[in-house]
Amino acid sequence: MADDYQLDTLAVRAGTERTPFGEHSDALYLTSSFVFKSAAQAAERFANREPGNIYSRFTNPTVTAFEQRLAALEGAECCVATASGMSAILSCAMGLLKAGDHVVCSAGVFGATVQLFGTILKRFGIETTFVAGSDPAAWQKAVQASTRLLFVETPSNPTMEIFDIAALAAIAKKARALLAVDNCFCTPIQQRPLDFGADIVIHSATKYLDGQGRVLGGAVLGRRDAIHEGVYGFLRTAGPTLSAFNAWVILKGMETLRVRVEAQSAAAAELARWLEKQPGIERVLYPGLPTHPQHALAKKQQKGYGAVVSFDVKGGKDAAWRVVDNTRLLSITANLGDTRTTITHPASTTHGRISQEARNAAGIGDGLLRVAVGLEAIEDIKADLARGLGR
Repeated sequence: MADDYQLDTLAVRAGTERTPFGEHSDALYLTSSFVFKSAAQAAERFANREPGNIYSRFTNPTVTAFEQRLAALEGAECCVATASGMSAILSCAMGLLKAGDHVVCSAGVFGATVQLFGTILKRFGIETTFVAGSDPAAWQKAVQASTRLLFVETPSNPTMEIFDIAALAAIAKKARALLAVDNCFCTPIQQRPLDFGADIVIHSATKYLDGQGRVLGGAVLGRRDAIHEGVYGFLRTAGPTLSAFNAWVILKGMETLRVRVEAQSAAAAELARWLEKQPGIERVLYPGLPTHPQHALAKKQQKGYGAVVSFDVKGGKDAAWRVVDNTRLLSITANLGDTRTTITHPASTTHGRISQEARNAAGIGDGLLRVAVGLEAIEDIKADLARGLGR
């Protein structure tokens, strides 16, 4: 599509290629393989001398439409779709790193990401230093001669920490490393990391891109030389593939991306302000609040503050669980990005498999709860939480 189209238009139209049947909606190609006109054409495609579909493990028109649409939204040259958000991070690491390489990663990332970098990749000779806090100086100090990747979520899950993408990009460039930013919480509607110097953007398409909790999906985006040669090569061989059906579902979700993200973010901001006034709450973590320590930075590099609100309940784990167990409307589940509001206790769920030391470094206490605001009436969400808070 034309480069001058707005994001709303790209979210609906980018990547669509109609077949001779002239269908209006995106086509769904449920096929494992593709037929060639001749032996010569098959040989040319397998040798990468002729573009075209070969096998749905690594080429499928519906998946390609998803990749092109998300690349257009993020302003990326290339996108590789994967089976889930975690497989996107794995594909990024396995496609771009080797034994002996070093990674600098935020301590406050998703629990499975901590496990991946700190345990699984370590078995293959890839070492990771986890940095507590968002101070760029601490990141600079953690860089080694063998550092090849800096990895960060901003905002982070679940403490809503904001990282200076431009500052980290400068550190990565100086070290001849790559900066990867997980943009799951903001989506390209509210933040485009590549605009601030990041080299790679990671997505769990399971979350806001689908937006209705239906399917799993992921993506890695960035420059063509890094993404196509490294990440795509790994996916083609190892096969953490996004299914055509899931790609089609996510394509439909992306058509309403801005509408949902902006409505959910507005509701989250109202909920955060309300939570600040509740006597049973120690602190509220939401970048849109002036009390957030990186509020000014969030305002500078984001166009919105997201739909996730975390807060510490006075009384620790017992009090936090009481809030969760007294909900009647909110869904007790660790997923987020749905039209339905969800609530989870990170210390015993999403970050339950990492050590207490790692949780402490990430600022995840036993009283912390994370609410991903959906599209229900905000007054009903407040009332549901108030019941567990003793009001």
